[in-house]
Amino acid sequence: MNHPMDQAANPATNPATDPPAETAIDQAPAKPAGKSAFADNIKHLPGVSHLAALQLLEKDSDEVVATVEHKPGQVGSLTVYNHLALTFGAITPQAANKGLELYAEHTADARANPGKHPNIDRLLNLIEEGRTLRVKHVFAT
Repeated sequence: MNHPMDQAANPATNPATDPPAETAIDQAPAKPAGKSAFADNIKHLPGVSHLAALQLLEKDSDEVVATVEHKPGQVGSLTVYNHLALTFGAITPQAANKGLELYAEHTADARANPGKHPNIDRLLNLIEEGRTLRVKHVFAT
C-alpha cells in the first residue's frame, strides 16, 4: 500500500498509472546539442599545428591542383587531409572514401550542395575518376 507521504514526495508521478521511468542504463547516451560527428572525428586525428599547408599534386607531375591552408575554416580539412596522407601515403580513392567518413555530416551536405565544400567535392571526384593525388607538406616556420 502506498503511503500518502510517498505520493507527496513526487506528486508528478502516479505509480498506479505511470509506466516505470527508464534508467540511464536503458538509454543510449545523448549527443549534446550542437555537437558534430565531424568535430568528434578530428579530435582523434594527429594535430596540424606544425603545418602551414598541404599541397595536393597530380600523381605523375609536380602540378599543384589545390592547397589546403592552415587558416580559419580550413583547419578541419587540413587535419583530415593530413591524416589521409599519413595513413595512405597519398590521397587515393580508398583514402578519399575514408575522408568522406571522417567528414561525417558534412559529406551529405556536400553531396546535396555541390561547390559548398570544395575539399569534400575533391574527394568525391577522386573516387568517381579513380584518381590519386600526391601530398606535399608545407611546414610552418
